[in-house]
Amino acid sequence: MRAPASTWYQPTADAANVPPQVAERALEWLVELQSEPLPPETIIEWNRWRAAHDDHERAWQRIESVRGRLQPLAASVSSAAAQAALAPSGSSHRRRLVKTLAVMIFAGGGAWGVASNTPWRQWNADYRTAIGERRSLALTDGSQIMLNTTSSLDVRYDANQRRLCLVAGELFVATARDAMMRPFLVETAHGTAQALGTRYTVRQLAQCTEVKVFEGAVRIVPREASQQELVVQAGHQARFSASDIGPADRLETTAPAWTDGFLIARSMRLHDFIAELSRYSRDSLACDPAVAQLRVSGSFPLDNPDQILETLAATLDVQIEIRDGLLGGRRMRVGPRTARRS
Repeated sequence: MRAPASTWYQPTADAANVPPQVAERALEWLVELQSEPLPPETIIEWNRWRAAHDDHERAWQRIESVRGRLQPLAASVSSAAAQAALAPSGSSHRRRLVKTLAVMIFAGGGAWGVASNTPWRQWNADYRTAIGERRSLALTDGSQIMLNTTSSLDVRYDANQRRLCLVAGELFVATARDAMMRPFLVETAHGTAQALGTRYTVRQLAQCTEVKVFEGAVRIVPREASQQELVVQAGHQARFSASDIGPADRLETTAPAWTDGFLIARSMRLHDFIAELSRYSRDSLACDPAVAQLRVSGSFPLDNPDQILETLAATLDVQIEIRDGLLGGRRMRVGPRTARRS
């Protein structure tokens, strides 16, 4: 007998009365179908499951509706499913990604009881960018910001402070002097990064926030441990969680490359390079473990991920396998080059 569905499942009108355990199994199928390579027997079993009960087919049709009525979510769903497929089965990381899928596909605006940082908040932010998009903004005080790919931002200026709420993704900030002497803060799920006359980037990751300082200094304060504040000086970077701050390390660059539309790699593992490149691609990108340790160096234009993959295939002993994705787009996998027949 299957275990009961997760306690965070709460049916809504938009869930089309799909039983919780069926909805959860449908999401598991979505993740399994992202696996590389995809065994033929998996497809057979998936089709059998769909045909076994009307609830099963209704749950899957809810997922397929992402391609129609929920089209704006399609890229995010494909990305989350692909990441979940790469995470170890049963791991907390995979569970979080499945939970994100649940919010996107079956919930009607965050009714699954998830905290404020849900995809729905991202899509309703003051400013946001699509996959591969970068957007420059001039704030009312003269400060300049740029949002990186798949980022969401709320701006909260009042008489006492200038606060940017980074809901998701990454931004670059060049602060301006403020006649009212209000502090300038970037808030993430893990705490705040306060500018001290600064040019810096803030990137919100799953478990922590990464700050890189290119000019001036930034004071970082964890949300749950304000006594642990750290001032990060120019030329350094640091990561912090909601309860801790890591050590400050030296930066290898004097400016963020992505603001100029480039991804720079210095002897980067191919696995890490593909993971970074996937942030800018509407297709699902994956790296075969057999080539994961290969090293990549160079400067790559982000506006054409396909060209970057072609360059990798030409310079490394790899090939790019391309398949159609279940929810649109393509599934691209970098793997070892197969031997050619003579």
